Amino acid sequence: MRRDRIVARLQRSLAAAALTLALAACASTRGLHPVGHEIRPDSLRTQQSVAGVQVSPAAWPRQDWWRALGDAQLDALIDEALRDNPGLAVAGARARLAQSEAQALDAAREPSVEASYAATGARLSEKEVGLVLPEAVGSFAWMQSAGVNFSWNLDLWGGQRAAWEAALGRSRAAEVDRRAARIQLSANVALAYIQLRQAFVLRDIAQRDVERADRIAALTHTLVASGLGLPDQLLQARAEAGIAHQHLAAAGAAIDSARISLAVLLGKGPDRGLQIAPPAGSTPVSLAVPPDLVANLLGRRPDLVAARWRVEAAAHDIKAAKAQFMPNLNISAMAGFLAIGDNVPLFQLPARTYSVGPALSLPLFDGKRLRAGLGARDAQYDQAVANYNQTLVRAVNQVADLLSLSRSVHSQLQMQQGVLHNARGAYDNAQAGYKLGLGTELNTLVARRVLLTAEQNEAVLQSRQAELAVRMVEALGGGFKDDEAPSSGAR
Repeated sequence: MRRDRIVARLQRSLAAAALTLALAACASTRGLHPVGHEIRPDSLRTQQSVAGVQVSPAAWPRQDWWRALGDAQLDALIDEALRDNPGLAVAGARARLAQSEAQALDAAREPSVEASYAATGARLSEKEVGLVLPEAVGSFAWMQSAGVNFSWNLDLWGGQRAAWEAALGRSRAAEVDRRAARIQLSANVALAYIQLRQAFVLRDIAQRDVERADRIAALTHTLVASGLGLPDQLLQARAEAGIAHQHLAAAGAAIDSARISLAVLLGKGPDRGLQIAPPAGSTPVSLAVPPDLVANLLGRRPDLVAARWRVEAAAHDIKAAKAQFMPNLNISAMAGFLAIGDNVPLFQLPARTYSVGPALSLPLFDGKRLRAGLGARDAQYDQAVANYNQTLVRAVNQVADLLSLSRSVHSQLQMQQGVLHNARGAYDNAQAGYKLGLGTELNTLVARRVLLTAEQNEAVLQSRQAELAVRMVEALGGGFKDDEAPSSGAR
């Protein structure tokens, strides 16, 4: 008889499971899927754009790339910024938050075991005869319970695991973002330092130009006073002197601005910038590209690595959303003690109680909400893929653009050296002629203006060359290297 009851109960359970699976068809994923596809790296051709440029594995930057520039003050400034900049703290907090969220989802996949104790006083209903002691009916009594509860979602379709893997991908992307923030900060400090160096050089040139313009104005005043010049010549000379003073004031303001920019990057007040000494001369920059540029960029550009992790996370989100359409099985159990009534011992064998059993659930008439959720996950995957493609295209073209600009500036610098050589020769000749009485001091001052203009142009080009070199370091990943390669794709 008992065996028949067990068989009948099993048959009912199997029938309920079959009915559950049949009803699962009420919520369908039919027609829902992502449409985004990643660009193949080998489809982005670079051979012609980098033709003629030296190829060297050493072109990949080191993590401490700035130390190769040989400027101890710059080394100290970047170290200080990496230690004290508040923006890095924000990126670090985001990375820790994403890591904690992934850990929480991972913990939710494990069985849950909880211990509990409760004591409740209540007047027992007179209708509870048979459930409690007769003498407690209609009176106030205490109900005590203590036990251990067990619960475990079996995750038959891998939805919880997929949700955890999605959070893990976002956590890895956030960690890459944190490292990218350090790279960007070091590059920004170097760029601001280059601007400060240029500002000092241009101020020195502007100071010499002020001396030249003031001397021309003084000589012109003497000539006009002696009747050897026209009043209009004096007005023009004074106007040129005024312009030179304006340029000197602007150069001083540029120094202040560069120092404040550095103070911001260091996470300090403006007085910190005033303590920065004038930078030393620039270091010559070699122009080279690493081999297999596009393929190797995938693991060396932090923005590309982060974008790929987000594609991977979005793919796992799709799998988690699809699992919501399937039946869910949860195993729960409880063992403990329950006692009702005053002076009733709790921890004794007659007070023991326990339960165990599965719980099966599935969506029946919630298909529109689930389909909308899955459609949103598909769209988020497409968005992540599009962002990755855009980042890849931008990264490859950024390197090519910087190479083109660097070659142009290099060529301009070579031509500028010839201009500077001629301007210096003309000034030297004018000075020699003046000493021999073959020319006037005005002639030397005019030649000096051409020389100062040539020096100014060279200083700007040198700063531009150094700036492009730093931007190339950043474009090549700034020394970043990720050994974990996410394999994106919808699941």
